[in-house]
Parts: sequence; structure tokens; C-alpha cells
Amino acid sequence: MDMPAAPAPSPAPARREIFGHLPDGEAVERVRLRGADGFEAAIITYGAAVQALLVPDRAGHPADVVLGHDELAPYVETRRFFGATIGRYANRIAGGGFTLDGARYTLAANNGPNALHGGIEGFDRKNWQVVAADAGAVTLSCLSPDGEEGFPGTVTARLTYALTGPRELTLSFEATTDRATVVNLTHHGFFNLAGVEAGGDVLDHVLTLPAAHYLPVDATAIPLAGPAPVAGTPFDFRSPTPIGARIRDDHEQVRLGRGYDHNWCLGEGRAAAPVLAARVEHPGSGRVMELLTDQPGLQFYSGNFLDGTAVGKFGRLHRQSDAFCLEPQFWPDTPNRPDFPSCRLEPGEVWRHVSVYRFSAV
Repeated sequence: MDMPAAPAPSPAPARREIFGHLPDGEAVERVRLRGADGFEAAIITYGAAVQALLVPDRAGHPADVVLGHDELAPYVETRRFFGATIGRYANRIAGGGFTLDGARYTLAANNGPNALHGGIEGFDRKNWQVVAADAGAVTLSCLSPDGEEGFPGTVTARLTYALTGPRELTLSFEATTDRATVVNLTHHGFFNLAGVEAGGDVLDHVLTLPAAHYLPVDATAIPLAGPAPVAGTPFDFRSPTPIGARIRDDHEQVRLGRGYDHNWCLGEGRAAAPVLAARVEHPGSGRVMELLTDQPGLQFYSGNFLDGTAVGKFGRLHRQSDAFCLEPQFWPDTPNRPDFPSCRLEPGEVWRHVSVYRFSAV
């Protein structure tokens, strides 16, 4: 007689602790979500950021695979986006402004002539509030008043981090507004699947990115005419390819970005459900990360501007290409590009984004 399969173990209760205090004395919490076989995500309320992510290798040994800091002070002192939630608008808006319903909105030009990642004090600089924390999930929220960083509308954002598999972390974003506005929220994790403590660059990580088109950019990283085929360029990762295989090719777009810092086009709008957008494998450890998302774009950044000035966990100095980022989002500069997928949000609507980070080992 066949015995019934043993039920999967339930996630351990979320562990809450004080991570530090802001200069005004406000507490910043850390919430630990623990899955199976040593898989663990540590979330801090400052920036709603993933402070640590422990993932087992092929031998079952967990290692922290995301850049970050052991203490709060470096997050507050220098804005590096390590593991942070980005908003109101991820990526760049050309010329530091946009027009909506005939009104012109001026934003801070904090990246050359452009607005980047929500301006000077984006969502990554907010201390989010814990709404709920239970076994395997934590929900955080923040409020952005009308006019903050130049954006219209009072926006309320919520983000749930949930363990949805033994080694799977799902991020579910929601946002509402009281005035027509633009919203583009994403997660800005800096990954090194070898493990941060082991160090080294990510050029040997093997990337598969199925998208057939990407957005070429100008010298300030603003998209040019529109999507271009990846075929025949260093941007073709439709077959598994090491990140470093063509990163020093003599190609104008690689020169402009000092590597990869471009949007790959996944669709013309938000998908009905998350689909596979990228797969990364580290041959040495066997760790594999699959990213599934419902967003129409994916920004792949190869850590080109890490310059050795950031001291991270384990006392490591982070240098060029010591991590990669895969940021699911709407396309850059969408508020100024009616030919791009729209990120407009109206009162009474709910803006949504779901991305799944699924880990395994081979």
C-alpha cells in the first residue's frame, strides 16, 4: 500500500528585530523569512530592501547572494540602491519632467539632465511601515504625498514579500492614487550567485534572456527611436551566454553604458501572469536564479559603476561587475513616450507588479 506523501513543511514564523535607528530616532526593523534548506530572506523597512538573501549551493551550503550592509548607517549615508524598492518611477525620465493631461511636471534632474529612480528622495529613502508579518510573508506600505519629488497625486504603495516555494521569493507591489499620475515600482537587487563573502565578479555567470528586442540609448541612457533586434549584437542572450562573453566588444551601446545598462522589451503591457524573463546560473556553485515577471520590461545592469568605494557585508569592497541587477519594470522614459507601454495610474485603479525569484542548484 502506498503511503501518502509527507506534507511540505510550513514556513517558520517571521522574525522581527530592530536593525537600527534613523538620525531622528525612528526605528528601522528587519524581518526574516525562512524557507527550506537554509533559504532565508531578510527585509529591512528602510527602502523596503532585501538586506540579505541566503541560497544553498549544489552541496546544500547556503550563502548570502545579494550586496548590502550589516548596519543601517551605510544605507542612510550613501544612496546605492542595494536591494531597495524603487519608486515612484524606476529608471530614467528624460529632461527631468513630463506632461500629463496638458500639465507640465518638473522633477529633480539627479542623473545628468534626467530624473532617476524617483528623484532625490525616492521610495528607497523612505522607512516603510510593516502592515503584517506572519509565517513566510511580510507586507510593508508607504505614503507619497501629492507633489513629492514633483509627481502629481497622493500615492499609497504596498509591497508583500512572500515565500511561495521552498526556495522562492515572490514580490507583489500595489499602488493607488487620488489623482492621475505615473507609477513604476521595481526591486533593485544586486546579485552575485557565487556568494558575496566569496567575492569576485559575475562575468562567468551564464545569463539567458529570451527577449528578442532591447532599447538602444543615447549618451544619457535615454531610449532612442524604439526597440531594436538583439540579433547579431552583444545584447543577444536568447541562448545561455556568460555575462562577460561580449561585455568588452567594440559596440557603441556597450561603450555608452560601460557594459550593460539597458531595457529588454518583454511585451507591450503588463502580462496576465508572471512569465520567465531571465535565468542566471553560476557554474562554480551550481546556484540558479530564475526571474518571472508580469512587467513589460527588464533592465539588465552589469554593475558597471561599482567603483570600490562601497564596503559591504563581510568587509568586501564592491568593484565593477561584482554584481548584476535584473529590474522588472515599465520601459524607461515612458511618461514622455506615447509609443511605449503606458504607466499611467488613475484614481480608483490599482497598479500592480508581481515578480518571482526562484532559486535552485544544478
